[in-house]
Amino acid sequence: MERKSHFRYVALPLAVVLTVYALTLGLPWTPMRVAGVAMMILGFLFWGIAHVQLGDSFSVRPEARQLVTHGIYSRIRNPIYVFSAIAIAGAPLAFEKPLWLLVFVVILPVQLIRSRREARVLEDKFGEQYREYARHTWI
Repeated sequence: MERKSHFRYVALPLAVVLTVYALTLGLPWTPMRVAGVAMMILGFLFWGIAHVQLGDSFSVRPEARQLVTHGIYSRIRNPIYVFSAIAIAGAPLAFEKPLWLLVFVVILPVQLIRSRREARVLEDKFGEQYREYARHTWI
């Protein structure tokens, strides 16, 4: 069996951190900027971990290959959405552009709709096993 590289899940968060650092170089580290950068770093870090834990079950369209219930998925049903939302919400703070939070306001409902579609697909395939899992996890 071929072992897939998880480099891409490390490369994106690292690229984001380096880009944010470069764009904020020389700017004062206000509490808002520190909070935003921390949200972006942690959001992308845990986003990458969630991708690795999801493994071959990741897909752009809702598919039910297997029910992943270990790691972060043992507590959060949709960690990729949760942690990407945290990272996206951190950007307006990191760049001290609160108006950019409107992007977050648009993305959040889209992610909620996608997560509901995925839940239907998983429930259709795994039935009671998925419903039990959903009862013990958040989002």
